Amino acid sequence: MTAWRGYMAVGVGSALGASLRYLVSLAAWSPGFPWATLTVNVLGSWLIAAFVAFASGRATGRVASWQPFLVAGFCGGFTTFSLFSLETLQLLHQGQPWLALGYVLVSVPLWLSAAWHGYRTGHRATMTRG
Repeated sequence: MTAWRGYMAVGVGSALGASLRYLVSLAAWSPGFPWATLTVNVLGSWLIAAFVAFASGRATGRVASWQPFLVAGFCGGFTTFSLFSLETLQLLHQGQPWLALGYVLVSVPLWLSAAWHGYRTGHRATMTRG
């Protein structure tokens, strides 16, 4: 893949990922708890780990050529770690330290378990395809 195609793949993937994140935020918005951010970060953690595990045995070819689009682009645009940080601070500033702590304590293990599960799924898909 030429450099400009890689940049375009990342840019288009980012735009699509960010657009989907916005749609999820509209669908999962709630005034008390940032469910949308939690949802996209869990899904994004699963997706990025699944793809990387699936593509790990393929340094070249069609799967490898999709990596800039899916990993850096789509998943980078879809997940929202910076928004997670801001929402945690907002909960603290609103005088809800226990809700902020709960948000952090629920989010990080869910992201890690989603990434673990995604990796295993991607790895199994690699094994079944040979």
